[in-house]
Formats: sequence, C-alpha cells, structure tokens
Amino acid sequence: MPQFSDDPASGQPSAITPHSELPGIPQFSTAEYVGTEHCRICNRLLDAEYYRVNGQMACKICALQASEGQQPSNTHAAFVRGLVLGIGAAIIALAVYAGFTIVTHIYLGYLALGVGWFIARAIMKGSNGIGGRQYQIAAALLTYASISLAEIPIALNHILKSPNVHIDLMTLLIHFWPRLLWRGLASPFLDLQNAFQGVVGLFILFIGIRIAWTMTAAKPLAVAGPYSTPTP
Repeated sequence: MPQFSDDPASGQPSAITPHSELPGIPQFSTAEYVGTEHCRICNRLLDAEYYRVNGQMACKICALQASEGQQPSNTHAAFVRGLVLGIGAAIIALAVYAGFTIVTHIYLGYLALGVGWFIARAIMKGSNGIGGRQYQIAAALLTYASISLAEIPIALNHILKSPNVHIDLMTLLIHFWPRLLWRGLASPFLDLQNAFQGVVGLFILFIGIRIAWTMTAAKPLAVAGPYSTPTP
C-alpha cells in the first residue's frame, strides 16, 4: 500500500513520490508507462498500479478515501452512469406499469415495490456499487416519477377510446400536455378522492420509494491492492 499525504495546494490526498521518480528527471532503469485503463469511480487514468474498491478498478485517491471509510469524493462520472441507467429503468418501469393497467384494467399498486427495486438496482449497477445521498435522492425521484407519470398513457388510452372524443393523439399531446403532466405528477394525491384506495396506493408508493432510498445508500467499501495495471 503506498503512502499518502495531503496536498497543501488542493487539499486532496496525493501519493508521496520518491525523489528518483520526480517529474522532469529522466528514468533509465524503467521504461515509461502510459496507462489506458480508467478508474471506475472517478474516471481518472490509472497509472502502473490500481486498486479494487468493492471489486471495481480504482485509482490511488479513491482507494485511499475508501480505506478510510469515506465514500470517494470525486464520483461525478459514477453518478452520471448511475443516473443514466436509472432514467432508463424508470422509463421501462413506466411502460410496463401503464401497459399492464391498460391491458388488464387492473390498478396493481404493489408494482410500485418492484419499480423502486428495479430503479435502485439500475442506479447501483451504473455507479459500480457507489451509493450516497445524491444517489438516494435520484432513486426516490425517479421511482415517484415512474409510478405517477404512468397515469398519462393510462389517461390517454381512456380519452382516445371514449366515443364522444374525436381528436388524434398528436393534437391531444400538443394542446393538453401541461394538463396531462400535472395530472400525472399529482395522480397519487388526486387518487385520495377515493379515500381507502388512495391511502393504500400512496402508502405502497412510499414503501417503493423507501426501498429505492435504502438500496442506494452508501455501502461499506472493501479495498484490495495494489495490482499491476494490465498493459495493452
């Protein structure tokens, strides 16, 4: 395990470099190495050595933070990956939930539990197991949006099948999209007009969001290494 010290200029931990390896001093005993692998957490280019954080390739900085019990601080790349997969999972869950309701005419609120799990699973897959508050917030919002906005295609299906409505789908979306969006986002609370069914549905939705929140919490991080970075 390499030694680390705090960089007084940036406040970030940095590796202590032996005098013989200082930049600008030619190295005759070893060949120059150019890495091609990137840290799966912060996306930094790896040097001749790498570590594994929860099984994922990581740089020295992220490995040091993880070994001290901290979530790696530079997780922008990991968060973006997790968010992209989470959005994709939310769209799939919305389509499945709405499609099931349209085909069967059954409102199965318990699907919210699976939606929360599915979205959280996708986020953690994208982030390579790195969790934390920003991941939890994203998972909770995507779970709520996926379930609530499923009301839009369900409502459109009812409107278009009504014998008294003579309007095409495109015109409906262009002229009424703000109302449809509001109806979708507010649908869990609008359903409280039916007291018992509305309360049960809202409770199940809360549990689904809770599942997503719990699954994307910061996890204990196991650090192993260093290992030699594979050459091209």
